[in-house]
Amino acid sequence: MGQENKKVMVLGEEYTIEYRRESEDPRLSDDCDGYTDPSVRRIVIGICEEALDNCENLEEMRRRTLRHELVHAFAFESGLDANSGWAMDEEMTAWVANQAPKMLDVFHRADAI
Repeated sequence: MGQENKKVMVLGEEYTIEYRRESEDPRLSDDCDGYTDPSVRRIVIGICEEALDNCENLEEMRRRTLRHELVHAFAFESGLDANSGWAMDEEMTAWVANQAPKMLDVFHRADAI
């Protein structure tokens, strides 16, 4: 189901992706499904084990949250955290994370990658 810890490279820096329950990490809550800690290059994704009122497909929710946090990591490693208000904005981060799969599909179909 994709909830094993792993390491990924983000612009040449290794990030650890960890999955934790809300009871294991006080930073996770109903309002926070995941977070990125660039000081230690860690992405934490909350483990949700039962369908929520607004989400039945937990695997899709996990992937969406992970994409969102990876966008934050890319912005940080690009230096945009200190030099740009819009790049770290949650709205822009969500837009990039939500559109990335569609964009990647078009890039592949257009033989642009």
